[in-house]
Amino acid sequence: MSHQKYIRNFSIIAHIDHGKSTLSDRLLEAIGLLKDKSSEQVLDSMEVEKEHGITVKAHTVTGFYKAQDGNTYQLNFIDTPGHVDFNYEVSRSLKACEGVLLVIDATQGIQAQTLSNFYLALEENLVIIPVINKIDLPSAHIDMVKEQIEKDLGLDPAEALLISAKTGLGIDTVLEAIVQRIPAPKGDIHSPLRALVFDSYYDSYLGVVAKVRVFDGSIKKGDAITFMLSQKNYQVEEVGYTQIKLVPQSELRAGKVGYITAAIKSISDFGVGDTITWTNKPCAEPLPGYKEVKPYVFAGLFPAEGEDFEDLHEALMKLKLNDAALTFEKWNSAALGMGFKCGFLGLLHLQIVQERLDKEFDLAIITTIPSVEYRITLSDGSIMMIESATELPDQSKIRQIEEPFVLSHIILPNEYLGAILQLIQDRRGIQRNMIYIDTDRVEIIAELPLAEIIYDFYDKLKSFSRGYASFDYEFLEFRPSEIIKLDILVNGKVVDALAQMVHKDTAYERGRSVVTRLKDLIPQHLFVIPLQAAIGSKIIARETIKALRKDVLAKCYGGDITRKRKLLEKQKEGKKRMRTIGNVDIPQEAFIEVLKRGDNE
Repeated sequence: MSHQKYIRNFSIIAHIDHGKSTLSDRLLEAIGLLKDKSSEQVLDSMEVEKEHGITVKAHTVTGFYKAQDGNTYQLNFIDTPGHVDFNYEVSRSLKACEGVLLVIDATQGIQAQTLSNFYLALEENLVIIPVINKIDLPSAHIDMVKEQIEKDLGLDPAEALLISAKTGLGIDTVLEAIVQRIPAPKGDIHSPLRALVFDSYYDSYLGVVAKVRVFDGSIKKGDAITFMLSQKNYQVEEVGYTQIKLVPQSELRAGKVGYITAAIKSISDFGVGDTITWTNKPCAEPLPGYKEVKPYVFAGLFPAEGEDFEDLHEALMKLKLNDAALTFEKWNSAALGMGFKCGFLGLLHLQIVQERLDKEFDLAIITTIPSVEYRITLSDGSIMMIESATELPDQSKIRQIEEPFVLSHIILPNEYLGAILQLIQDRRGIQRNMIYIDTDRVEIIAELPLAEIIYDFYDKLKSFSRGYASFDYEFLEFRPSEIIKLDILVNGKVVDALAQMVHKDTAYERGRSVVTRLKDLIPQHLFVIPLQAAIGSKIIARETIKALRKDVLAKCYGGDITRKRKLLEKQKEGKKRMRTIGNVDIPQEAFIEVLKRGDNE
C-alpha cells in the first residue's frame, strides 16, 4: 500500500466554457510539464477542439507535485468535455478517479451541465472539490456562487477554492486540496490483475493504445493478458503513463493510471469498458463497466466518391476507438450507394464526427437528414425500432408509432423567460415545473420530443437568451405520436436520402421548405423538373425548375411562319421525350445544403 499513499487520481468536470482546459494548462505549468505559459489549451489537441473552443475528448496526463508536507505525489488527471453531447465521456473518466474538481464560472454560476456532472460524480461516491473560477473578472459574483453551492449542491461553501485559471491565481491551493482532500487509491497489488480500459486510440506505429486504470495486481512488459469481454489474448509490449507524450515505465501497479500497447492491430478486438486480466491467473469477475451508451440521433454517412467506401469504414473504426458513443452499420441507399447508418449522442456529436472525417482522414462525406429512433407497433402486435424514414413499413401494417421524449432542464435569467417558454411550446414541449433559483435565475423543467431538439433547438435557445441559457436533457420514454413519413420527389422519383419522419402538424412547413431550397440548389436541365413533397400519395407542396431553352429559331432569318412553328413543335416533342427518359443530376452540395439548414424554417 505504501506506493499508493502518494497517488491521486482525479478528474476535472464543469459546464461547457467554465475554464476546465485552461485550469488543466495551469496545473501542467505548476508541476513543470509546460515550460512556457501557452495561450492555447494544450490538452485540446484536435483541430476541431481548437476551432470550436470546446473539449471533445477526455484527456489523461500524469505529473509529479512536491507538496507542502515534503512528499512528492503522482497526480493523474483527466480534462473532460462539458457539452451535453459528450456527457458519456465524463462518465467514463470518473470510473478511473477517486475525486473531482467541479469548476464553476464566477460570472455565470451553476449551470445545467454543472448539475448533471455533479450528480455523475455523486453516483460514483467521489470526493467533490468545488472550484470557483474567473474571480478576477469585474462581473464575478463570488458570494452568489457560494450560496448556489450550498443551496443547489449541498456542499460547504467554505471549502470552495477561489481561483483564476487564466492568471494562475490560486493554483497552488488547488494542488494542495487535491493532495489533502482526495483519498489515495485502494487495491491489492498481490491479487490477480484487474484493469479497466477507459479510453483508447489508434497509433500507426504502436497499433491500439489502451488507456487503463489498474485496480488490482500489476502489469508489465511481457505479461500475457486477456480482455475479458472479447476473450482476446495478447502479450504486453509496453506500459507507461502520459506526460503530454507517452513515457514508458517498467510496470503499472494497483492504483495507477497509464497506457498499455500489445501490438493490437485489429480495432474490433476489444471495447472501451473492457477489463484486462492475466491470461494464466485471471481474476474472478470483470470490473463493473459503466452504463452502455445509447445513441439518440441517427444519420447516414456516405462517401462522396464510391471508391472511398473502404476508407470511410476504416476511418469510422478508428474514430470508434476513442469515441465509444459512435455506432455504425453498413447501409445501402438507392440514391447514394453504399454507406453507413450511424448513431450519435446529439447533433454536435454528428458535426464533430463529420469534421474529424474531413480533417483527420481527408474524406468528403454526404450526410442524410438526421433522425431519432421510433418505436413501431405493427398490426400483428410485434414491435420494431426504426431510425430512418426509408425503414418505415406500409401504413396499413402500422397500429401505432411512438417517438422518444426527453426530460430537459433549462436554467436562464428571468428576462428571457417569455421567449424560451414560447420556444418550448413551438417545439411541442410540455412544461412540467418552473423553479426560481434566486431573484435573477429560473429553472424550467419540460418534456420535449427528441426529434424537435436535435436540429437547432440548442442554437435557438442560445440566441433567444443571448447565450445565457444552459440546457441539459435525459431520455424519458417513448410516447404515441402522430408521426408521418414525408417523401421528396424529384422528377416523379422518390429520393430516399431526403425522406424524413415528421409530426403531422409540421409536415406542410417542412415539405414546403425542402422543395423551395431544392429549387435553388438543383441546376436547370433541358427539361422541366417538378419537385414535390408528398405524404403517401398526397402531394402537399410543389416547385418547378424551368427548362433551359435552346433558341431553335436562331437559324431562321425571316421566312415562312409555318417553318418556325414546325421547329418549335419538334422541340416540344423532343423535350417531352427527354423528360420521360431524362435523369436529374442532383449535385452533392444540394444534399449537404438541404440537410445543413434542415429545420430553420
